[in-house]
Amino acid sequence: MPNEPAHDLSPSQETAVPGFAGPGHVAIIMDGNGRWAKARGRPRLFGHHAGAQRVREVVECCPRLGIKYLTIFAFSTENWKRTQVEVAGLMSLFRRYIAKELRELDAEQVRVRFIGDRVRLDQKLVKLMDEMEEVTRNNDRVHLTIALNYGARDEVARATRRLAQDVADGVLLPEHVDEETLPRYLDTRVLPDPDLVIRTSGEARISNFLLWQSAYSEYEFIDTLWPDFTAAELERLCRSYGARDRRFGAVTT
Repeated sequence: MPNEPAHDLSPSQETAVPGFAGPGHVAIIMDGNGRWAKARGRPRLFGHHAGAQRVREVVECCPRLGIKYLTIFAFSTENWKRTQVEVAGLMSLFRRYIAKELRELDAEQVRVRFIGDRVRLDQKLVKLMDEMEEVTRNNDRVHLTIALNYGARDEVARATRRLAQDVADGVLLPEHVDEETLPRYLDTRVLPDPDLVIRTSGEARISNFLLWQSAYSEYEFIDTLWPDFTAAELERLCRSYGARDRRFGAVTT
């Protein structure tokens, strides 16, 4: 991700829901595509295609709910362990998704970023990712971040290497390293931390996703499989979030 100035990290004010105090940044672990397809007697890639279509509906409803930032977990560093057929199919799906959605997302003023290690990815896919980021770089209605070949431990390791190199080069003094330093080296350095993390499909684990950034996030683990996830369900979860008392370690009177 190229160096870029930080953006306004306040929630979007473009909301049609009166009195709604929802999250400004929602992160989603999109799980359940394979099980959704299996239940219909179809191959796993059929579920992945259905899941990709669901992303559009979620992105479109973000402004109405005041969600300025949406981060989705598309492919993890651990997903390479899947069958060669499924991995190849997913990479092809990512290429088609970018080619198909680029112009429409740009027209809707959606800024797209990718996080994760691009070294292992096919160069044709990387070129499309670079193009999508460049074309949408001036948009500010919704910031869509796609985690592709992403793992939080890998991200922290890569960030630590860059930080250590700056220390070795004399750019950064060891005594100046604190908990505010490392985030400046993370893939998400220009993004606010997620307010709400949602995982679909009934699994109650975070699967190496935004470990540093979600230290104080609220979590929702829901049974819905990702291809069945709707804008209405997202609104329900955002309303639930708005009713929570977020103290960040403090005590309210």
